[in-house]
Amino acid sequence: MIKEDFLHYIWQYKLFLNFNLKTTDNEIVEIIDVGKKNTNAGPDFFNAKIRIDDKLWAGNVEMHLKSSDWNTHKHDKDTAYQSVILHVVQEANIEIRRATGEKIPQLVLNYPDELATNYNNLLCKKENIRCSNVLQGISNIFISSWMNNLLSERLLRKTEHIALLLEKNKNNWEEAFYVVLARNFGSNLNGEPFERLAQSLPLICLQKHKDNLLQIEAMLFGQAGLLPDESSDEYVCSLKKEYQFLKNKFNLTPLQDPNWKLLRVRPGNFPHMRIAQFASLIHQSSKLFSKIIENPDYRYICSLVAVQPSEYWKSHCTFKEKTLFRPKQIGKQTIDVLLINTVVPFIFYHGKRNDNEAQQENALKLLEQIPAEDNRITKEWEKLGIKLKNAFDTQAVIELKNNYCDNKDCLRCRIGHKVLTKIIL
Repeated sequence: MIKEDFLHYIWQYKLFLNFNLKTTDNEIVEIIDVGKKNTNAGPDFFNAKIRIDDKLWAGNVEMHLKSSDWNTHKHDKDTAYQSVILHVVQEANIEIRRATGEKIPQLVLNYPDELATNYNNLLCKKENIRCSNVLQGISNIFISSWMNNLLSERLLRKTEHIALLLEKNKNNWEEAFYVVLARNFGSNLNGEPFERLAQSLPLICLQKHKDNLLQIEAMLFGQAGLLPDESSDEYVCSLKKEYQFLKNKFNLTPLQDPNWKLLRVRPGNFPHMRIAQFASLIHQSSKLFSKIIENPDYRYICSLVAVQPSEYWKSHCTFKEKTLFRPKQIGKQTIDVLLINTVVPFIFYHGKRNDNEAQQENALKLLEQIPAEDNRITKEWEKLGIKLKNAFDTQAVIELKNNYCDNKDCLRCRIGHKVLTKIIL
């Protein structure tokens, strides 16, 4: 079934049959400029140039499947649509007018039937990646160019959260970095409560006691609401004592309903273990973001982040029973994820905010140094013959899968455009 965004696509890329065009009133139409697509409220295309009979019009274009949608959407009463010079539809079933009562010219959009056929066939495919049967026919140069754009989109979207945190923290980069780093320590499952934990405990509180790991752990576990109510364990008792003192000193309020998740989580990823590792990182590092900006080298940053938790956590994953004694250093894969989701976006955005192209380039180079991610999405692309050399490539295909393929947004996808227009078929 044809949707309105398909008409927008045909108009934007001038895929309509551009000859013998006439309005529903039999006026000759010449499309000089289709205009610029509007992504906000208001008419669909701005600043179009269209000749109707002998008169040149400059203004906006609105598009609907049916003419009657103009009234359904109440554009006939909306002054924002006063400047519409042409109403483009698939079916003209009524006359339409501006809020002033003036009649608006209408054009029924004609396009090759195979475009609609290709579009419907693409959307009806059951595969997760609907163009999988034609990917091998696309040149590597084309795919590489599209992946560069996808990576940029992904980085820009990730930096939106950073911008909000900087605004909230009065441009304190270390504080914003600390909050985002905390979120990514929690991974997808516990990221939200981990971020709330960091926001409830300003970095300056931890910095004032950075030489005392027990006190850092006490503040983090206490704020997280994970300290047991009853325990005879000497370590736990010490944490509770320290937290009570520090809570009063800094006037801290612990998280309410943190909703930590342990079900179907590996013991090494329990929030207790992640908080213990995070505490060690705070303890062992000072001005972490500044150090990374000065030296954005992959191996160097890994050395900064590869910390061990305190002795207690080498034989525990929670505050309950003991486990086998073994080192609990942050794993290589976890470090790579932290770099991808925290370090790279921060370096990139810091460069963007300061008009420093070299820093933005450093962020991209860092992604190229990080090994390719190995997950469900990347495996799916590799099965289709897409070569993924590093995290630059894997982040691009993850963006493509999550924000194009899963949303059936083939009309915005460059590969989808090739399929729809049969450039490669």
